Amino acid sequence: MYQIENVLRPYAWGSTTAIAGLLGRPASGDPEAELWIGAHPDSPSTAIHPNGVTQPLDALIASDPVHFLGPESLAEFGPRLPFLTKLLAAEQPLSLQVHPSLQQAREGFARENAEGIAADAAHRNYRDDNHKPEMIFALTPFEALCGFRPAAESKATFEHLAQVLDSAAARVPDIITEVIADLGQPDESAALRAAFQRLLQAGADAAQPIEEIVAVLSSGAPQEPHADTLTAMLEINQAFPGDPGVLVSLLLNHVSLEPGEVVYLPAGNVHAYLRGLGVEVMASSDNVLRGGLTPKHVDVPELLKTVRFEALGVPRVDVSGTEFGQELYRPPFKEFQLQRIELEPGAVPVPLAQNGPAVVVVVAGAMVLDSPKSDLRLERGAAAFIPDIEAPVNVHPVQGATETSIAFAVTTGLGN
Repeated sequence: MYQIENVLRPYAWGSTTAIAGLLGRPASGDPEAELWIGAHPDSPSTAIHPNGVTQPLDALIASDPVHFLGPESLAEFGPRLPFLTKLLAAEQPLSLQVHPSLQQAREGFARENAEGIAADAAHRNYRDDNHKPEMIFALTPFEALCGFRPAAESKATFEHLAQVLDSAAARVPDIITEVIADLGQPDESAALRAAFQRLLQAGADAAQPIEEIVAVLSSGAPQEPHADTLTAMLEINQAFPGDPGVLVSLLLNHVSLEPGEVVYLPAGNVHAYLRGLGVEVMASSDNVLRGGLTPKHVDVPELLKTVRFEALGVPRVDVSGTEFGQELYRPPFKEFQLQRIELEPGAVPVPLAQNGPAVVVVVAGAMVLDSPKSDLRLERGAAAFIPDIEAPVNVHPVQGATETSIAFAVTTGLGN
């Protein structure tokens, strides 16, 4: 087992206090958006050998993939850690985005390489050849947009906007009338595509209609029965005034997660995290196609090829317990599953659910990881990489501990 040091990404939308507070260290004063825990080549964790020598985790794994990943993971995913874990702290909305399927990622990555687009080019869509299904476990109240609502529900919201504007003697912008017509098409997939495409392609022309809508709503115009959706839209506009994504948000499910609730996001699902702290797990990829709410590159044609235009319920993941006292969250992906471990002082050990390699991060108290080959004590804020060869691993409370310990562990979803 290896204790690992992880890379903090200081994106502007990040909280200045949430990750530091979770891990029990002083805040830096700068935005701290994501703590990457894994072996993605863009920001690999650093493994600390017993003799104190350090090594990038991706290089360590590459030195003996069978030893570190195990034969099943190696056969299924190749010689890389198949998952990436993040602590994510959003103070402002993230970009409106979607992730490609595995086939789209491979084709897009190969195409952009053949075109000679630099790996770090701002206009590059595909940073690697992998897909990026993901899951978020809420540590605090967490707000997100996730997947399309039924076209009829979105149509009713836009019709309400038109009525509110008309009642206020304000002009109903053409784009609102056109989106209502789009959403009225009998084929729901075609309706969602037409409305989504129209709003994104409006670009800067969306700014004036959004300003007019926001002005009327902010003056006290009635929002019921659409208050939840419209309130989220107004908050998004505060961060990205006039962005087409402000209106796109009305096409999507507005999700409010309480601590401990979990949703997963498959390829093609349009989403945006709005606010909150969570543990995010995904396939090891950084492929993001953005549609708005960002100063970064937006490629609408490529995005439209990637989005699944279908109304979806909120894809929640329920906890499943085991006879060993394990608390598991298993999305329908092979790349990863999440285990939450909570130990009271003096509690019996909990087996680590491990299918191939695993990572563990402690967010409260301290724990001891114990295997037949070694043991490792982790204090709050510390993390570890556990090779396949170390299994089975048990997680113990520290002897004499007086506080509850909490950790999150991620391994592959193979064998589920």
